[in-house]
Amino acid sequence: MTALPPEFLSVIAEQFPADFLSVDPAELVEYGRDWTKVFAPAPSAVAFPRSTAEVSRLMKLCTQHRVAVVPSGGRTGLAGGAVAARGELVISLSRMRRIDPVDTLGATVRVQAGAVTEAVHHHCAAEGLTWPIDFASKGSSHVGGNIATNAGGLKVLRYGLTRNWVLGLQVVLANGEVLELNGALEKNNTGVDLRQLFIGSEGTLGLITEATLKLTRLPGHLDVLLFAVADLDAVLSLFQTARNGPFTLMAYETFTQICLNRVQRARKIRPPFETPATQYVLMEVERADAAALEAWVAQLFESGAVLDGVLAANATQAAELWSLRESISESLSATGLPHKNDIALPIAALQAFTADFETLIATRYPEFEVAIFGHIGDGNLHVNVMKPDSMEKIEFHARCAQLDPEMFALVKRHRGSISAEHGIGLLKKNYLGYSRAPAEIALMRGIKQLLDPTNLMNPGKVLDAS
Repeated sequence: MTALPPEFLSVIAEQFPADFLSVDPAELVEYGRDWTKVFAPAPSAVAFPRSTAEVSRLMKLCTQHRVAVVPSGGRTGLAGGAVAARGELVISLSRMRRIDPVDTLGATVRVQAGAVTEAVHHHCAAEGLTWPIDFASKGSSHVGGNIATNAGGLKVLRYGLTRNWVLGLQVVLANGEVLELNGALEKNNTGVDLRQLFIGSEGTLGLITEATLKLTRLPGHLDVLLFAVADLDAVLSLFQTARNGPFTLMAYETFTQICLNRVQRARKIRPPFETPATQYVLMEVERADAAALEAWVAQLFESGAVLDGVLAANATQAAELWSLRESISESLSATGLPHKNDIALPIAALQAFTADFETLIATRYPEFEVAIFGHIGDGNLHVNVMKPDSMEKIEFHARCAQLDPEMFALVKRHRGSISAEHGIGLLKKNYLGYSRAPAEIALMRGIKQLLDPTNLMNPGKVLDAS
């Protein structure tokens, strides 16, 4: 752990509130890590600003004394992007949770970056509106982190990624300068959209402190269905059928029997169907006519497109079906040690990639059980390799380190991405070349050098210092 300069600490004590900085060991551990729990947290301290002005003053001080910082939100990331492992100063935005009144005419809301995603949902729902960014961690993730990682989630098929729902940003640069980018404008054709530089940059270019969010109406009546199907081919065939169904498709999720087995072990729940299946599909649809939906489902059974299925009769049953999908990640960790990867493929390439990947596992890594689930509607697969009970952790991590580049080579061959929605962070930066060309990486380095010449903003994430 690197100690902060005495002069720096002296100014903090003189010019900031008494509770602004913490060196409490428990808080260092808590705020120095994210959900990866791969890297040991080792921050020098944690700062808790309450306003953009305090962040700006702090960053000016950090630049003056060459203090590296790691922005920290809800720390729900899975790529090590919020880990402070090298004595950095963590800047937690947990006290910056202000949510302004909803602008119902413009359908926008301005929030501080520490606002919790689910709190924003509840705040806007009172006006019949929603910020449609939704995922299992919404109860703890922060808006700023969602934006910094361009989060995806469960409804990308319907609404797209986070960047589609951010009108304006307030960003503090490494030197403390505050940028106001775009405000609440839907249209602003005045050159390069600098706002988009910071969305998905994982805190390496600047620190997002406030955002103006674009809202949409709350969805109408939602129906949730769960189907058992024979294989991935059936999953994709059903997806094509569903896109032409008598409803608006909100979400289309899939998971394997291996995933369901782990959920049943962790939560002691009854299986949804009497006969196990290779794959399952969970669908959420909006504004379906009841008779038309029932006829559509009946046709699926008549054609043999599905092996079994259930339509939730009420909100409680719908939540129970969703819990099968949303509890997978937690259940995998509760029943073993998973090595996680988050990849994306063109939907048309999913079947070919999966066939190649299954061959790779069968021939090179037969000792591994692989649990795959994901957002089929946007080509995003979560690939979880489970540690065999008889294998030591060191050996397991070594074998996974051999598997990853081989899997990423398959991803590249099928024109996919090594990170669909979790970012690069620390975990995947050595593999960035599988998805980004040398010229792209060079441009990314140039932007970083321009905005953060002394490499103080989340150093070591996404790219190593040039």
